[in-house]
Amino acid sequence: MAFEKLKKRWGIESNFSLIIIFIVFSITGSAAVKLARPILEAVGMNYDSLPDVWYWYVLYWIVRILLIFPTYQVLLIIFGTLFGQYRFFWNFEKKMLKRIGFKRFFND
Repeated sequence: MAFEKLKKRWGIESNFSLIIIFIVFSITGSAAVKLARPILEAVGMNYDSLPDVWYWYVLYWIVRILLIFPTYQVLLIIFGTLFGQYRFFWNFEKKMLKRIGFKRFFND
């Protein structure tokens, strides 16, 4: 079963922990997407008031996607901690950050 493979790969022993991890991933993704718009509006980049030229809309979405990524990373640790899975999500973050080029910041 796919869940058994995930549990083994992630080093998780209980189905309850796996469910909690799935819940944290879903809440974090939704929250990061939801927070991106108000953050952009706070810095003056309101989608509804952009000049009616195509490249402004492209720029808006590029900036929004680039903003969602770090927001997601921070929220993942916060929600993971709140749900009692800090160790799993911190190890998950370290692994992901190492893969994208931040290996020198981690000593393990």
